[in-house]
Amino acid sequence: MLSIAALQAVVTATPFDGEPSDTELNAIETEMPLILADVELLDAVIKTLDRPVSKLDERRIRRARHRVMAARRTLTNRGGMTLTDGAA
Repeated sequence: MLSIAALQAVVTATPFDGEPSDTELNAIETEMPLILADVELLDAVIKTLDRPVSKLDERRIRRARHRVMAARRTLTNRGGMTLTDGAA
């Protein structure tokens, strides 16, 4: 029977410092307009959860959806970027 200590060197071979790499930070910065548009859409939808949807709410949600689609289009057209979270 192997002790877990025998496998510790394999598990902890590369120490994790808890910080994102420069590549990950650049990817986040590139996707930030899409992230912000998604947050805006989510905020618009959340506002309508506990009350009836008004015409103003419909317009707010529609505009937020358009901003998300525009951000996705811009990000995709930059080249080399593929969106996998349900983006068509």
